[in-house]
Amino acid sequence: MAWLKGFLAACVLAAAVVGGILFCLYNRPNERATEAELVIERGAGSREVAHQLTKAGVISHPLLFRLAARVKRLDKNLKAGEYVFMPGISMREALDIISRGEVRYRHLTLPEGLTTAKMLKIIADEPNLTGSISEPAGEGELLPETYSYMKGDSRNSLVLRAKRAMAKTLDEAWAQNGQGVLKNKKQLLTLASIIEKETGIGSERADVAAVFLNRLQKGMKLQTDPTVIYALTRGKRDLGRPLYRKDLTVESPYNTYKYYGLPPGPICNPGREAIFAAVNPSGADYLYFVASGEGGHRFAKTLSEHNDNVAQYRKLKKKKQ
Repeated sequence: MAWLKGFLAACVLAAAVVGGILFCLYNRPNERATEAELVIERGAGSREVAHQLTKAGVISHPLLFRLAARVKRLDKNLKAGEYVFMPGISMREALDIISRGEVRYRHLTLPEGLTTAKMLKIIADEPNLTGSISEPAGEGELLPETYSYMKGDSRNSLVLRAKRAMAKTLDEAWAQNGQGVLKNKKQLLTLASIIEKETGIGSERADVAAVFLNRLQKGMKLQTDPTVIYALTRGKRDLGRPLYRKDLTVESPYNTYKYYGLPPGPICNPGREAIFAAVNPSGADYLYFVASGEGGHRFAKTLSEHNDNVAQYRKLKKKKQ
C-alpha cells in the first residue's frame, strides 16, 4: 500500500508538472516581432488551422493547439476569414481570436456620381475580391458608399449589397416625397442623378432640386449639361473635352436641351444627399443657376437675373485667364 501511495503521488506530481508546462506553453507569448497575416479557408479543420498558425510563427506547438481547441469544444467553431495576429500573442489568444471570428475587414469606396460602368470597374479591379461579375446592375442602381468586406468575398456579393442599399435608400426617400412632381422612384433616382452631377456642394443640393422641380412643374426644359454629356458618352467613358454648343443638338432622349421632362433614366449613381434633396427641395422659386466661378453657383428667379449672373461668371472667368 505504501508503494501504491508513492506511485500515485508521483503520478499526480508528474501530471501537475506536465499540466504546468502545457499551461505555460499555452499562455506564452510568441516570438514574432511583426504582425502575421493569414487566411483561413471555409471548411478548414483544427489540423489545417494549427498548421497555418505554426507556419506563420503565431504558435509553436500545433498538437497543443488542437488539444486545447478540442478540450474547449472550439474545434468545430474555428471561423473562416482573414486574420491579423499582433506580435507577442499567446496560443490562447490566437484560439480565442479565431473562435470569435475577429476577422480583418477591408474597405472599398464607390464614390458618388460615378456611372455604373465605372463602379463595376472599381469592383472588378479590387484584388482581394474573387470571381467575375455576373450580377446585372443598371445605371443608378448602385449606392455610393464605403463597403466593408472580407478577403475572398465575391465581386457579385458586393454588387448585390450596393443594389440592395440603393433600393432601401430609394424606399426611405420616396416615403418623404410630398411635392407631387415626381411620379415614381425611377423619376426620383433620375432627378437625384442630375443633382449629383450638377453640384458637389451639400448646401446647394436643395436649391438645385428646387430649380429642376420648378421647371418640370412649369413645363420648361431642364437644359442641364450633364444629361447631354451622358447622351454623348452613354456613361462608358469621360467626354475628355468641354461641351460645345453643337453638342446641345445631339439626337438623344437624354438631351434635355431638346426634349422636355426628365430623361428616360439616371445618368449616374447618386449619393444619399442628392437622393433626399430630390424629395426635399428648398422651396425657393428659382428657375435658373450658373457657376459662380468661385466654387459654387448663383441662383436666379428670372431670366434677366440669370443673364446678369452669367455675365458676372464670364467676366470673372476672363479675369482669371
